Amino acid sequence: MSSKIYTKTGDKGTTSLIGGTKVSKAHLRIEAYGTVDELNSYIGLCKDLLTDKNGITILQEIQDRLFTIGSALACDPEKETKMKIPDLKEEDVSLLEKEMDAMNEILPAMKSFILPGGHPTISHLHIARCICRRAERCCVRLEIEKNEVEPIIPKYFNRLSDYLFVLARYTSHSLNIADIPWKPRV
Repeated sequence: MSSKIYTKTGDKGTTSLIGGTKVSKAHLRIEAYGTVDELNSYIGLCKDLLTDKNGITILQEIQDRLFTIGSALACDPEKETKMKIPDLKEEDVSLLEKEMDAMNEILPAMKSFILPGGHPTISHLHIARCICRRAERCCVRLEIEKNEVEPIIPKYFNRLSDYLFVLARYTSHSLNIADIPWKPRV
């Protein structure tokens, strides 16, 4: 028999960080790792929509890194945890850069800002990019409020949002769908 998923411990609007500290569910740290969870779920959707095998593989890797980040954000920075939490590494950022460089070799140069859209997969990748930027902002807010965030985490989100943008363009190119240029009213 499986255990119940509900514990009822959060019914009054609090939850526990790894380390046991109780905090409000409105705490910036909870907002940050909740946004990372949302991003991870959305990337799962994008992965399901992609047909490019390499893109699928990289998104799977990114999902693993997002669990790593979520674990780090779920820890009380003031307490030593007994759990072994995996680390985000500089190589994780480098992988995104390498993948962007490879896709950019194939893509035509951008001559204007582009509008998200043209195909559902492209649109979903852009939504994932926006959620990623929100996760980055959450981490920056945590840092501003002295809630300790490893510096590599916002760096990873910054690079990941760029990667998702390039992947959206690459997907557009692969599907023979032209970028939609932004034509500002003047």
